[in-house]
Amino acid sequence: MTWQTKLNSALGRYAGVRFERVRKATPPPESAVRPPADPATDRLLTEPVFILSPVRSGSTLLRAMLDAHPLLHAPHELHVRRLSVGFGTSLARKAMEALGHNQADLEHLLWDRVLHRELVRSGKQYIVDKTPANSFAYQRIATCWPDARFVFLLRHPASIATSWYEASPDKRTRAEAAADALRYMKAVQRARKGLTGLTVRYESLTTDPERETRAICEFLSIPWAPEMLDYGQPGVIRKGLGDWQDKIRSGTVQPGRDLPTPEEIPEILKPMCQSWGYL
Repeated sequence: MTWQTKLNSALGRYAGVRFERVRKATPPPESAVRPPADPATDRLLTEPVFILSPVRSGSTLLRAMLDAHPLLHAPHELHVRRLSVGFGTSLARKAMEALGHNQADLEHLLWDRVLHRELVRSGKQYIVDKTPANSFAYQRIATCWPDARFVFLLRHPASIATSWYEASPDKRTRAEAAADALRYMKAVQRARKGLTGLTVRYESLTTDPERETRAICEFLSIPWAPEMLDYGQPGVIRKGLGDWQDKIRSGTVQPGRDLPTPEEIPEILKPMCQSWGYL
């Protein structure tokens, strides 16, 4: 018997507590992921909006602009798809199965409730989630909320890679940043092929924000609000926003950095640049 086991046993006898290793939740199989059986009662949210974008593509800027709309609540990245549900006992599993719920169903109920609580507290009508990693789970998100709306935010792939490197130059080289950012770009591209939605470009958003925000509002079937162009809180510095920190602080949209020349584009990113119309 190891000393850890002895200590745990003693704690159990004298203090009534025990330490147990936290086990990583096992995600449900894809075959178990299904739409809500009864949408009227299984979902509290109506037409949630998801911004699917790579990292460092301007999603923080777009989130701030949308959050300024009186009908849209766009909080920080929520990562609700990382919330998982487990069955502590076989009896719990059987009880939920008797109610018609599998693990994926229960996770969807949890995700929906968390987002709905956030929306109700805001007093607005629609919630917007802009977590970049959602692009890797676009199919499940669309299954969880069949009435979800999707906005695809694109940016020049080389600009994304440069910004991703500059965000943490001590963590990754420029080549590693390009390869890592490309994973997100490919996920967004798969989502664009698999879903119906509106495509917005960061470069267009920063050069003509009124036109782009009007297009987004039209897509969402809501009236355009001029507050979307004056969204910031002067003097408030928000840490870690990189390219968009000054834009958030000033509350006005500034043009982005100059686009890279073809010679400045890493070879690994050129196919995506072509797919997205930047080459």
